[in-house]
Amino acid sequence: MANYAIGDLQGCFTPFIKLLSEVSFNPSKDHLYLVGDLIARGPDSLGCLDFVYQNQDAITVTLGNHDLHYIACSLLGRKPNPKDKLTELFSSPLHNNYVSYLRTQPLAVYLKSCASFISHAGIHPSWNIADALNFSKLAQQYYQSEEVEYFFENMYGQNDINFIPNEDPLTNFKIIVNVFTRMRFLESSGHLNLSQKGNPAQSHLQPWFEHSRFDCEQNNFIFGHWAALEGKTHKRNVLALDTGCVWGGNMTLLNLDNGERFLSK
Repeated sequence: MANYAIGDLQGCFTPFIKLLSEVSFNPSKDHLYLVGDLIARGPDSLGCLDFVYQNQDAITVTLGNHDLHYIACSLLGRKPNPKDKLTELFSSPLHNNYVSYLRTQPLAVYLKSCASFISHAGIHPSWNIADALNFSKLAQQYYQSEEVEYFFENMYGQNDINFIPNEDPLTNFKIIVNVFTRMRFLESSGHLNLSQKGNPAQSHLQPWFEHSRFDCEQNNFIFGHWAALEGKTHKRNVLALDTGCVWGGNMTLLNLDNGERFLSK
C-alpha cells in the first residue's frame, strides 16, 4: 500500500492519469490525496471529477476554492463563469451525484502515519493542527447542513475579517473557508490579504508558511493553490504541490511515504 498526494488538477485529466500510471496507482490498495481544485480552467474537468467519483473509496479530496464554487453554483442555481469550462459537468447526468460527493469531503486532513497535514491553501500560523481539524469539521457541518444555501450565498467577499473563529456561524464559515481555500499572504497583523496572488519575491507581504512557527514544526504541511510558487517554499516541511499544470507547467505527485516527487511530462 502506498499513499500519494497530487497538486491542483484543474481539469487536466491526461497528465493526471499519466502520473497515476507512472507510479502504478492501484485503487484497491493505494490511497490518493488530492489537494483541491479538481476542476475549472483546464480542458477536461468532467474526466477528472468522474475518475475521482468512480474511485472515491481510494481518494480523499481536501476541497479547494474552485470545488466550493462549483458546489455553490449548483445549489444556488447560478451559471458558472464560462472561463471555468464547466459546461460538461453541469450537463452530465451525474452532476448532482458529483455535488453530493464533494460535500462529503473535508477541507483538511492529518495523516498520522507520515505526520502530514493536508489542505488546499495551507494552515494559518496561529492554528495548531488539532484546532485546524476541528475548524475543518465545523465548516463541513455547515456545507452539509440544511442551511447550506445560506452559507454559500454569503461565502464570498474580500472584507478582512478576524481569523479567530467566534460564535457567529457565518463568520466562522467565511474565516475557515478563506484560510483553507484562499490564503496566500498575511498582513503584519496576521490577517489574511486575499488580493495579492503572485510571486512572494514581488510582494512586501509575508507568505503564510514563512511564519517562524514552521521553523520548529515536526509535521509536514502539504498544499496546492499557489501556482506562482512553482512548487518552491524553501521549507523542508512545507510542500507546495500546485506547479501550474493548467498554465503550461507540470503536475506534481508526491509519495507521502518516502517524499519522492514525480512530475508529469
